[in-house]
Amino acid sequence: KCNLDEQKKLLSKTLKIKSCDGKNIGTYSTASLLALSIIDLCETFYCHLGVNVPDHAMTFRSLCNLLQDSVTPFVVSVHAKECAAVKLLIQKVLEQLMGRGVSVDEEQEDDTALLQRTQCTISALCQWYKTVTKKCTQVFPQRTESLTNSDLPQSLPVVVIFKDFEAFNSQVLQDFILICSRYTQELPFIFIFGIATSPSAIQHRLPHSVSSLLCIEVFHSLSCTQHLASVFDKLILNSQFPFKLSSRVIQVLVGIFLYHDFSVQNFVKGLQFSMLEHFKSQPLSMLCCQKQEALLSAKTLSKKNVERIRHLPSFMRYVETQEPQEQVQLLTNDEHVKEVCQQLLKNLHKYHKNYYPILQCLHSLTSSLPKFPLGKHIRELHVSCIEKNLWETEEYDSALQLLRILAKDELVAALRKCAEILKSTKILQNVLQQLEDFIGRLEALEEDSSGNGIISGKMEYQRTDLFQLQKTLLEKESRRTKRMNPFEVLRSQVIEFIDSLVREYLTPAELQPLNEVCYYNSSGVLRQRLNVTPRTSIQAALSHPFYYLQNESLKTDAGTISSAAPDLCIVYKLHLECGRLINLYDWLEAFLTVMSAAEDQDTNSEECGKYDSLKHARFIQAVSEMEFLGFIKSTKQKTDHVARLTWGGC
Repeated sequence: KCNLDEQKKLLSKTLKIKSCDGKNIGTYSTASLLALSIIDLCETFYCHLGVNVPDHAMTFRSLCNLLQDSVTPFVVSVHAKECAAVKLLIQKVLEQLMGRGVSVDEEQEDDTALLQRTQCTISALCQWYKTVTKKCTQVFPQRTESLTNSDLPQSLPVVVIFKDFEAFNSQVLQDFILICSRYTQELPFIFIFGIATSPSAIQHRLPHSVSSLLCIEVFHSLSCTQHLASVFDKLILNSQFPFKLSSRVIQVLVGIFLYHDFSVQNFVKGLQFSMLEHFKSQPLSMLCCQKQEALLSAKTLSKKNVERIRHLPSFMRYVETQEPQEQVQLLTNDEHVKEVCQQLLKNLHKYHKNYYPILQCLHSLTSSLPKFPLGKHIRELHVSCIEKNLWETEEYDSALQLLRILAKDELVAALRKCAEILKSTKILQNVLQQLEDFIGRLEALEEDSSGNGIISGKMEYQRTDLFQLQKTLLEKESRRTKRMNPFEVLRSQVIEFIDSLVREYLTPAELQPLNEVCYYNSSGVLRQRLNVTPRTSIQAALSHPFYYLQNESLKTDAGTISSAAPDLCIVYKLHLECGRLINLYDWLEAFLTVMSAAEDQDTNSEECGKYDSLKHARFIQAVSEMEFLGFIKSTKQKTDHVARLTWGGC
C-alpha cells in the first residue's frame, strides 16, 4: 500500500540473510528475494472452454492423453461432485497417480494398494514421487537424456486438472492450494482450471491471499463453431468422400447444433445416422463409393437396379433432354443404360472435384464483404449453392456490386487467396492460369492520376447569381461523359470472370443426373430421429409399452389396460380418464382393481378394492414418477386431489 516512489526505494534496499545459528548467508536485494519467491509458486493454467458442455469430456480426455504422451505421466483429472472435501480431493489425486502412470515394482504396487484413507496426504505423495521419478528415465528417455537426477523432478510435474472449476467448493480449493504451496520445492504442481464462463471467475472464487500463490496463464480452447467448420472442411466439403448431404439435411443438423446443444459430437453422430439411413433406404447407394468402385458396380447392375435408375427423378430429367432415338435406347436397352450410367457417374465425380475449389474461392472473396451478403461461414454459401441457382439471388447481386468497388490492393489480395486454394487442389489449372494472369496485369497497372475517369470540359467563371450558377452546373454535369480508367476496366473483367466460374461450376446438385445415389435428402426422417419431442415420446412409451418392452403379454386392444403392464403405464392410462382434478383415493381404487385382475381374483368379491402396504407403496411410487415426468402436480384446492397438467394421449 505504498506509492510508486516508495516501491522503488523498497525494491532497491538490500537485506542481510542469516541462518538460525547466526551465520551470514548473504546479502540480497528485495527485488531478487521477490523473484525467488515467485519461482516457488504453483504454476496454474486457466483453460477457457466456453459453454460447449457436451464436448468438454472429450476435450479433457484429449488433453490428458496429450499431456501424458508428451509432457508428464503424472496427470490427474477431478470432478467437483467427487471432491466435496479436501480429504476427498487429496484422496482422488493420490488414487489416480498411484494407480496408473509410471509403472512401479510389485512390492510398491502392493504398498499403494494398502494405502489407507488416513494416509492420503501430500507428504505421502512426495515420498512416492521421489521413488517413482528415479525410474522415469526409461519411460521418457527423450526428456531426460540431458537432465541430471536433481533436475528430474522439475522436468516431470504433477498436473491436476479441475474439469468444472466453477462447481468446486471455494473453501476446498483454497485449502488444497495452500497445502500444495508448502510442497512446491519437493513436488512441482501444475493446475489446469476448466472455466466455462470467464477467466475472471477465479477472482470471485479465490481470495487474493490464495490466488497470489499461483503463477497464472490463460489459454482458450477453440470455439464449437470453429470445430464445426473443421468438420465441414474435412468431411462434407471434400470430394474424397462420395457421401453427401442435401441442403435441407444440412440445415437440420446445423439447426440442432446452433439452437440446442452446441455439440460437435452430436453433429457427427447425426452425420453418421444420415449415412446409415442413406445406405439402408436407398438401394442404389451401392454406387456411392470411390470412382473406380462405382464404375465397376455400374457395369454389373442387375435388371431391378437398372429399373430403379430409370425411375430416379434426375435420370428422368436427363432422358427428357435427349434425342428421341436416344430416349428409346435409355428406356428399353439395359446395357446402354449401364454405359450411360458410368458416364454420368464420371461427370458427377468431376462435378464435385470442380465444385469445392470454386466454392472456397467464392467464399474467400465474399467472406470479408460488409454485412456478409453470401454468409459469414462457408456452410451457408454451400447450402445456397446446392439449393438453387446462386446467381439468381439478390444476395449474389449485392456481393458482385461490392466486389466491383474493391480497391486494387484488396482485389489483388483476394485473387491471391483464390490462387493458393487452386494450387493446393491441383485441378482447374486453366482457371489458375487466368487468375495469375489477372494478378500480373493488376500489379503492372500504374495508378491513374485523375482517379475518377471523368472528362470534364473547361469551366468558364463569370459573375452571376445563385440560380444561374446552379443551372449552369446542371447543364455541364449532364454533358459530362464517364469513361472507365484501365484499372476499372480490368476489375470489371475480373468480376465477369468470377461470375462465369460461378455459373459454370456452382450449379445446384439437384440438376446433376444420379445425384440421388450420393445425396441423402430425407430431412423429415432425420428431424424425427434427432430432434424428437420428449413429451410425445414419453406418452407413446407409456401408452404402448409393448413396442418398447417387446412383451407379448402387454398386447391389448384399444381402450383397454393390461394388468401385466408396469405400474407407471397403468397409472398413466387411468389418469387419462380423469378431468382437471384427480381424486387420489379413486385413482388408487382403480389401480387396485387392475392389480387384482393380474392376480386372477374375482372382481365381484368383497376382496376387490382391498390393498396391502406393498400395493399402496407401488401406487405412491408410480404417482411420484408421474409428478416427476410433469403429468400432474399437487394442488391446494383440495388436499386429496392432484391437478392434471397435460391433455391428450397417444
